[in-house]
Amino acid sequence: MSRQSDFHTAILDADRATPPNLQDGLGRPAHKRFNVYRNNVAVSLTEALEAAFPAVARLLGPENFRSIAGRFLRQSPPQNPRMMHYGAGFADALQDIDALASLGYLPDIACLEQALREAYHAADHTALPPDALSTIAPDVLPALRFAFAPATTLLTSAWPIHDIYHRALIADAPKPRATPQDILVTRVGFDPVPHLLTSGGATFIRALMQGDTLGNAAETAARTAPDFDLSACLTLLLTAEATTSIKT
Repeated sequence: MSRQSDFHTAILDADRATPPNLQDGLGRPAHKRFNVYRNNVAVSLTEALEAAFPAVARLLGPENFRSIAGRFLRQSPPQNPRMMHYGAGFADALQDIDALASLGYLPDIACLEQALREAYHAADHTALPPDALSTIAPDVLPALRFAFAPATTLLTSAWPIHDIYHRALIADAPKPRATPQDILVTRVGFDPVPHLLTSGGATFIRALMQGDTLGNAAETAARTAPDFDLSACLTLLLTAEATTSIKT
């Protein structure tokens, strides 16, 4: 193992010994300085992870979050100097921790927060105007296909992740409902927003994202959810700036 690799491994693991032959500017062993630096790195990465996943941090509590963050930074050290990318695999890491099995919703909350992060840093786009469909002939509408903005992400969950997320961050938010919830993440301007989807909405939007026509996507959603509201879903896509163009 190279000296650089030794240093990189040891800096992320407090149980590792100080790399051999590491000295300060006067040629003395640098154990104490290395430990201070190692602690500062761990603290900085933990703080970065907490800033990226505030709802997960609240749900776990400070002590548990620090412990899990320490485990994560050892298993998944930063691969990019830009900290906006750190934590991309956090949801998968939470899924693999047996001690968190009773908090089955936690990985989905992490996925939601990661989607919000990605939406914030996604490429800028020009959205379709809210009235984009008003000038299109009714007989043409079913054949339309949509292109989606880079900031748009669809999330489906067996848990009420929209409610849990807001409850974790807002003390007086309503108690989570005992029902699965699907979310569309979009960005209006610079602010990513999680939108709770109504029945059939996720099926409809997923079909559109996969390149299906408006008519086929609506039929698919209606088969799975008889109360699917096409008008409400289209209004959300346009007002939330989720789409960028229409293809006929």
